[in-house]
Formats: sequence, structure tokens, C-alpha cells
Amino acid sequence: MSAPNTWATFNGDLKSQKFSAADQITPENVKGLRKAWEYHTGDVSDGSGQRPMSVWSATPLFVNNTLYVGTPFYRIIALDPGSGKEKWKFDPHAVLKALTQPDLKNRGVAYWQAENVQTGTECQKIVYIGTMDAKLYAVDADTGNPCRDFGQHGMVDVNQWNTVNAKWPLSLLQPPTVYHDTLYLGWAGKDWADEQAPPGTVFALDARTGKLKWTFHPLDPAVAQHSGTANVWASMSIDAERGLLYVPVSSPSPNFYGGDRKEKIPLATSVTALDAETGKVVWSRQLVHHDIWDLDTNAAPTLVDLEKDGKKVPALVQTTKQGFLFVLNRETGEPIYPIEERPAPKSDVPGEEAAATQPYVATPAPTIPDKWPGVFPLADWIGFGSCSREAKKLRYDGRFTPPSLQGSITYPPTTGGTEWGGGAVDPRTGVFVVNSSSVVQIYRLIKREDFKQQAQNGESSGYYAQEGAPYGFKLETFLNWAGMPCWNPPYGTIAAYDLKTGKRLWNEPFGEVQKYGFYMPKSWGSVTIGAPAITQSGLIFIGASMDSRVRALDLKSGTELWSKLVDAPAVAMPAIYDYKGKEYVTFVVGGNSILLPKVSDQVVSFALPG
Repeated sequence: MSAPNTWATFNGDLKSQKFSAADQITPENVKGLRKAWEYHTGDVSDGSGQRPMSVWSATPLFVNNTLYVGTPFYRIIALDPGSGKEKWKFDPHAVLKALTQPDLKNRGVAYWQAENVQTGTECQKIVYIGTMDAKLYAVDADTGNPCRDFGQHGMVDVNQWNTVNAKWPLSLLQPPTVYHDTLYLGWAGKDWADEQAPPGTVFALDARTGKLKWTFHPLDPAVAQHSGTANVWASMSIDAERGLLYVPVSSPSPNFYGGDRKEKIPLATSVTALDAETGKVVWSRQLVHHDIWDLDTNAAPTLVDLEKDGKKVPALVQTTKQGFLFVLNRETGEPIYPIEERPAPKSDVPGEEAAATQPYVATPAPTIPDKWPGVFPLADWIGFGSCSREAKKLRYDGRFTPPSLQGSITYPPTTGGTEWGGGAVDPRTGVFVVNSSSVVQIYRLIKREDFKQQAQNGESSGYYAQEGAPYGFKLETFLNWAGMPCWNPPYGTIAAYDLKTGKRLWNEPFGEVQKYGFYMPKSWGSVTIGAPAITQSGLIFIGASMDSRVRALDLKSGTELWSKLVDAPAVAMPAIYDYKGKEYVTFVVGGNSILLPKVSDQVVSFALPG
């Protein structure tokens, strides 16, 4: 599965490098890239009917001479990689309800094959998909037929292990990480709803049978009783040489008030290394202390070996919502570039005690500035001064300004910084590429007796109960009446770093904001969801932006070399592969309601003509 010409995992490989050895498409000829084929799954919803809106962020997998995609209706579709022709489909007839998320979500499928494949025996190669109601399905990769020896006739109900504060199912939206004969499974929950919630768990299952091997619990049992989550909802990485599994752990509940969970919770909002065989903690690095901002560690760390001081150092790069790049020795968890504990602002909310210090990384430079960008004069003018008036009323003390009753300017907020896609690396040079969003949100706590449940706009704004805590919560993106950001652009950037020195090589606005049918200036950039992929020939391929374009950039400079309009924002990494002598770049085009209400069911592949 780690052969040079596969895209066998969500992140390309187990190291989460998002790097392809393909070199047929180059900076010189990429302008000639054309649509090779497209396919429509039929699994799409704009939310206007009985079904919730679909959010499709599924990286396609190219392995076993097949392209596999998972849909937001939890079907698996196998396609011919060169033509897009359908080979087979699997439909679990899943419950299509927003049980834990505001939308129907899926980030794709996972693939396993036996070390010694026995020809003529079923399920020697397996594709897996999870559902929002916590069911994990396994099907034969060649036929799409359920694997009868896996769980109950091809399905494991993961909710059987949901035994503490079981208020909602353990939603399986991220495909499992597969290593040897084990599936490593995290889950997503219902954010911001409850103080007491299911505590985070990672399950290790037998890839053939679905039987439980071990469980990892980030929360101490005593804390889990009155808190919850600190789950692993993002993808994970594997160091096969060392047998280590790296898990990005999210924040505990309730997300925006920690007065009832003042105990030290060292594994929350961390990157943690586990022994892949046993699930025992080898090391852990907490990235936010006493997290009251929902700054989940939200992407698999990228593993890469670096040359430093004449020695090869096993490193990992953990991107974060704060825009920090934590570069650590992946064997020990020790910093390769310094991590400084800096004083952090105190909370003025009765009952809350914010952490006195927070980790800060100066090198590599954060992807977004330390201070919020300030009021955007054009938005303030169009808003008749509303932006500046509101800003003066709000609390702001720099990074890690705590949520407050008056309302706090939060920068960066839960939307990032860098989101769940993480970054990509060229392992030959140590050049690391990451896209990042610059968003300002207002965090406002509301006393329980004053809290009234009002409208929610998915994951981007609204009122959230934090039921059981003394405070509810209002989340608001800082906009004027016309929907314009009240803060200065750019709203999205993409940057490259030399990990050997920590130096930022370039940093450019990326994407275009689309509003009311118009494109805003390129210098403004776009909020992005998704991640880049790098090729050996020196190209970056990326969707991610609001403007429904997929692009190729020059790795050396960040210059845009090629772009094509697709049916919606492509909020998933592409799969890059060679098939029968031709290189393909294949995107799932699904959209995401956080960017704009535009969704699709398109799979589109690009190649050079001839």
C-alpha cells in the first residue's frame, strides 16, 4: 500500500505527507491540463428537502488499480481510474439524519489488504466506510460485497462501546487509519451542546473481523464523568519503522467554559504518540492548556526526516487552528524548534480560571499574525461604522483572549488558522506547504438563566446550549450587515517553509472570495477548507477555496500556473496517480456549508491530452 504510485490513504500515505512521486505533469506543461473525465454520484442534498445539506470532503483512494470514493450518503463507489466508469457500488442504506452534525458528512473510505493475498478467497482486500450513526462497514474491494466475517455480516456497531454520557452516537465520518491488520478509529460528536458528553476514545479493531483489540482514553475516568469529548475526529499518522500511531486530540467539553473542569487534563488538545500494538501512551505534547476556545488539534501530523546539524532527525509537523507549526522529534515529542510558554490573559467570567501561560512557537513563523488584523475601512464604511463601534465594545487582549460575557474578539477562533487538511511536504527537500484562513469571530458567554436557544447556522454561527454548564454560548463571525468581514484581508493564504531552517520561503494570498455572484480582489484571498498535495515535479495541487476552483501552483514561488472551475468548492485533497502511463489529478467536489451554500456530487479528473 505504500508503493510510490498509489494514493492509498486519506493523506496519501501513512506519514500524511500528501506527496506524489508522479512527474509527468510539470510546471512547464501544467497549463495544458484538461478534464479527462467526470462522474456524478447522485448523493447530494442542498438541504431544501427532507435531507440535511451534504458536506463531502472525501479524498479519493487510488489503490488496487481502482479509484474508491465514499459519499455523504455513506455509499462506496469503485471507479475505473482512467475513465471514471463505474465498477461497482455498495449501499448500506444508512440513516440520513443530522444526528451529531448540522450536515451529512463524509471524508471517504479506507483500504486494507492481506499481506499474502489468497486468490479466489473473498475479502483479501477490503474497503471500509463509517456512518453518522456509528456503524462501520467492510466490503470486498473487488466486488463491493459485504465481508461476512467482519462484525455482524460486514458491519460493526461502534456505539456498543458508547457507555459514558452516551447522549449521541459516535459518528464515524473520518475513515479509519489502517496499519498491518489493525484499523484505528476515532469519531466525531455533537459539539457545543452539552457539558457532559461521551469521552474521547480511539478504538483499535482487527481489520478482518472487527473485534476490539484495545481502546485509548484521553480523559481520566474521574474527569470523563462530568466532562467529555477530547475525542480524535481527524485523521491520524503512522511511523511504521517505530510502530507509533500519532493522534490529534481535541478539546474537552464544554468547549467554551472550563470552570467545571479545572483539573489538569494533559492529553486534551494535544498531539499524542501511542504504541500501535498496545495503545499505550509513548509521549504527548499539549498544544493548548485548559482549552476554552475549541482549538482542537485537528489534522494528522506530517512525518518527515530532516537534516539538522549533519544528522537525520525523525520529525513531525503538527499544524493547528492557532496557525502554529509545532515541529517535534516524533520519537520523543521534544521540540526541534523552541516552544515558549508565554503569559496569557486572565478570564473575567465568574467561575472560570484561564491558564496562566500558553505554548507559543515563533519558528517556523505562524501562518497568521499574532494580533487580529483590525477593522477593514471598506467594510466599516459600507456598514455605516458598525464594525468599529462593535470592536470598541468587545474585549481583546491578543492571542488567547478568553470568552467573556461582554463578548471577546477571538483570533484565531475555532475556524482556524489551519483546518483539518493539515499541510503537505516534499520529503526530499523538507519544503512544507500549508494553506491557512484568517477569520475573526466573537465569543460571548450567556448566563444560564438568560440563555434562550435561538437559530444556529451549522458550525459557523449561532447559539449553543452547553447544557449543564452555568453558561450558554453565542458564536458570531465578525461581519457587517452586508455579510462583509469587518477585519482587514487577506482572508486566506498559502505558505511554504523550509523545515531544515524553519524559514518561511513565501506566503501568498490564496483563492478568491465569492459573494453575490462577484469575485473579490485576489489580494483578499479566501477562507479555505481542505489541503494541498505536492508532486515530485514541483507542483502544488489544491482546491479548498470559496471560488469553486482547483489550482496548480509552483512549489518554488507559490505562483498560480493553472486553474479550472468545478461545480462547488473542492474541500478535499486530490488523489494524484499514474494509471496506464498517464498521470491523473482527481478531485472530489462536494462543497461545505461553512464556505457557502453550494454543494455537488462531482468527481472530476484532469490529465494532459494524448
